Amino acid sequence: MSRRRTLGPKKKLALLLSAATVAGGGAFAMATTSNATPPAATTRSAADSTVCQGLATALGNNQKFIEGQRAAPDAQSGARIANREAVIAQIQRQQEASGCTVGESAQDSQAAQPQQPAPSQPAAGGQGGQGGQASGEQVCNGSTVTLSGEGGAPAASSNRFPAGTKLKVTNLDNDKSTTVEVTSVSGSCVLLNDAAFEQVREAGKFLIRRAVIEKVG
Repeated sequence: MSRRRTLGPKKKLALLLSAATVAGGGAFAMATTSNATPPAATTRSAADSTVCQGLATALGNNQKFIEGQRAAPDAQSGARIANREAVIAQIQRQQEASGCTVGESAQDSQAAQPQQPAPSQPAAGGQGGQGGQASGEQVCNGSTVTLSGEGGAPAASSNRFPAGTKLKVTNLDNDKSTTVEVTSVSGSCVLLNDAAFEQVREAGKFLIRRAVIEKVG
């Protein structure tokens, strides 16, 4: 008959200590891994993204407008500045949501914009521009519309539609509308330049909260 080998008390104790050491080391490794600090979120600059570039452009143009109002104030400058500051706050929220560097602006962006052919002028008798002449596919549902701070003939900028696209923007609060051509990139579905925004704005307001945007060409 074979005889079963048994371990002495000293050998049993040594084996138990070894197992405990291995288990403890594994637990320590797991704890170290679980407590590791996650990598910091990265943000994109205007140089890395056309969306960020458009937002930085819009932010810079609005900041430039505020500087102009402060340099040569009039009776309405305070209200204009307050409205533009609200626009800037919205742009910064869009920068954060898009993963862009919050607060990054391009103060000289308006001067850097390439010259574009002027869109056709509003037809005589039309309310607020060319709004009554065309209708098309509704886009950008739920989007608000503000202004880019750019000068020139009525035009728009967009992060969704290429240059040459024609968009009809209707302000439901006053039933005014305008049809303009996209001429540059921005950080929103549609931003109107100063001339286009004047065609559909409510007095003293720099944001259209109830807007219908249609792609008409």
